[in-house]
Amino acid sequence: MPRLALNKSSLSREKARLETYRAVLPALDLKRRQLLAERGKSARTLQDLEERLEEIERWVGEELPMLANGGVNLAGLVTVRRVEWARQNLVGVSVPYVRAVELDRLPYSFLAKPHWVDAVSAKLGEYLELWIRRECEVRRLECLERAVRKVTQRFNLFDKVLIPDARRNIDRIRVFLSDLERAAVVRAKIAKRKRQDVGST
Repeated sequence: MPRLALNKSSLSREKARLETYRAVLPALDLKRRQLLAERGKSARTLQDLEERLEEIERWVGEELPMLANGGVNLAGLVTVRRVEWARQNLVGVSVPYVRAVELDRLPYSFLAKPHWVDAVSAKLGEYLELWIRRECEVRRLECLERAVRKVTQRFNLFDKVLIPDARRNIDRIRVFLSDLERAAVVRAKIAKRKRQDVGST
């Protein structure tokens, strides 16, 4: 770190730095609070998606015990044809979201498969879409977590390091300059007294 120059130009530089830091701090704090709010929303959405997935699993376990019958081939009944991903800007952070999920349902003869296969097909499609959206929400939450961490570090840097350093520097320079001023006044008085002493003799 360069040595602090104890002069008036250095004082004005430190004052300007302090003003800049103070101007930046509220914007960082606002961004941090907005990101925390978005992170909270994302966490709630993720929890909701996980609860809905668990509901489907419970429902299937209770309503479709016949799935345990290995005699009915359900392979490829519902598959994901395409997932359309996109990016969204949230408070300056690019996060992913799912624009659309397209599923393929295997056509089957109603006479060749039991009637409950329709319910399996519907729930499986719903489960697949929710699972994809859940995975997307996990990624969104990770992006927001990183952004919150980064902005919090910046906020702390300004609040706990740069602003106090600038204040300390300003105080040091002011003390030094006032000491210089006092010393100059004392020297002037001594010089005046010496001139008076010389003039009186």
